Amino acid sequence: MHVSRDRVRTLMGEVLGAQGKSLPDDDTVALADLGFRSLDFSELVLRVEDEVDDELNFDAAGLRQIRTVGDVLNLMTEIADQ
Repeated sequence: MHVSRDRVRTLMGEVLGAQGKSLPDDDTVALADLGFRSLDFSELVLRVEDEVDDELNFDAAGLRQIRTVGDVLNLMTEIADQ
């Protein structure tokens, strides 16, 4: 299963767009500054799972490291490639 970083970025933008927010081009922007919450992360996971037609498995340590847009993109592409 594979999903590109660009595709995850698009899906993340859709999740934010549904709330009237936009995804910045800068991957270093903090999720807290965007108002990207755990519920939004869950929605993104579901969308990525639909893309790869498989369930993604996360470890708690990896999830605690997520702070920026880039962290989310890296984690999603890494897990989807496993």
